[in-house]
Amino acid sequence: MASISSLGIGSGLDLNGLLDQLQTAERAKLQPIAEQVQSANTTVSAYGALKSAVSTFQDATQALNDTSSFESLTTNVEGDGVIAIASSEAQAGRYDVEVDQLATAGSLVTERLDSADESVVSGEQTLSFALTEGSMPEITIADGSSLEDIRDAINDQGGGQVTASIINDGQGYRLSVMSSETGADASIESTNFSTILSGDGTTSDTQVVQKGQNAAFNVNGIDIVSASNQVEGAIQGMTLTLTEAGTSSTIKVEQDNEALRENVNTFVESFNTLKSTLNTLTNFDVETGQSGGLNADATTRAVERELRQAISGMTGGDGFNVLSDVGISLQTDGTLKVDDEKLDNVIATQPDRLAQFFAGSSEGGGMAGQINTSLERLVGDGGRLDTAKENAESRVESLQERYSRTEERIGQTVERYRVQFQAMDSMVAQMNQTGAYLEQQLGMLAQTNQS
Repeated sequence: MASISSLGIGSGLDLNGLLDQLQTAERAKLQPIAEQVQSANTTVSAYGALKSAVSTFQDATQALNDTSSFESLTTNVEGDGVIAIASSEAQAGRYDVEVDQLATAGSLVTERLDSADESVVSGEQTLSFALTEGSMPEITIADGSSLEDIRDAINDQGGGQVTASIINDGQGYRLSVMSSETGADASIESTNFSTILSGDGTTSDTQVVQKGQNAAFNVNGIDIVSASNQVEGAIQGMTLTLTEAGTSSTIKVEQDNEALRENVNTFVESFNTLKSTLNTLTNFDVETGQSGGLNADATTRAVERELRQAISGMTGGDGFNVLSDVGISLQTDGTLKVDDEKLDNVIATQPDRLAQFFAGSSEGGGMAGQINTSLERLVGDGGRLDTAKENAESRVESLQERYSRTEERIGQTVERYRVQFQAMDSMVAQMNQTGAYLEQQLGMLAQTNQS
């Protein structure tokens, strides 16, 4: 509360200074509450950081708890002429592919015209195309249309079955129409283009028709024909894109050892990051007296115990039972370390046992599933960390409310002092006035007696 400048005028006392001192003394009661709010906020932030680190470790654990992560494949193509993409349904193996010919789209090139932008149509006409398979809409050509107008009408009205363009062959302009699809059945057999022309500017050149053709290739000696250069189903779970005729290549589909190794390393790295976070939050520096946000915190100690028990557990299976069996060892500082040579050997020679160890044969049955169950008790709904963080947040709210109430009471107390000081100031002023009056009267009385 600001000083009241009118205080002390009547009494001559420094009541403003006194009121400021009283207010400072009262507001000192807020300091310990503010420190408690700051400490509680630090605890909330610390729980948030810890929960985030646990959740990151849980994500890495869940990746190893998924059997599909042990079934991912990598595709390598040796040679030219084909691109191969494997899906989850692909099977490991080697496939020799020979591409004899690529699938092409059928095309038709019209007679040559002298101009592309001059009118060649008299009256409204109907342009049609005959396809090897299926049919396409008839194209309405407006009166006075040029070759460019005919091209645009085909592209607008053709239903996407063909595309039209104009070719300048150095002697004139031709309309080129090409099927949108490839394959022998996607050929354009003929068109009535010449009959819709008015005759002006045309030549005697004939139409040029190029039939569409199917792709022809073989896989491991088996001949295959496809209307498209993108082939699905020729090899189970794989999409082939043929890019060049007269080529040979070998497709190798193998277990993606690198992806599996990366998942295991991510598991170890995220655990070590979690361990580092725990150390930071529970640390106490003897020299500075500074401590982490969760030093001596009971919940954090429980988290450490839960993690230690989880990674030290056993699966009880017939194959690998503990993390060290697959090359992951617990160090004296509480972190995990990967023996790369041992892990690589397990991945290369015993991938099924590795999958059984981490993912198990039933939900939660493997090492990753057991660890995930422990982590869920920490960060799941109603888990230890969830509850502790909520309690810390509630304490912050409670302390903030207490601070507000205390501040309000201090304001009321200071206001009460101000009112009392004003009353005292008025009283002293009145007493001073009375004294001055009496002194004046006594002086006058003395003068009267002397005379």
